[in-house]
Amino acid sequence: MLFKVLITPKKGLLDPQGRAVEELLQEKGYKGVSNVRVGKVVLLEAESEEQVHEIAKKVLVNDLIEDYTVERG
Repeated sequence: MLFKVLITPKKGLLDPQGRAVEELLQEKGYKGVSNVRVGKVVLLEAESEEQVHEIAKKVLVNDLIEDYTVERG
């Protein structure tokens, strides 16, 4: 099965990339844009969602500074 792991900075932590993107968008006239977060997407095929969670926790995610979600597809 194909899975998508979405990895983002934890809420409350500084996200300099997200802030830079937000400022650029606002400079370009997108005034309603806020709370931009920049993260990573990892696509992988695995036997089960439980296996993907194990991989994310052990290999992909720094749980001190990042959160993640898993989606099928």
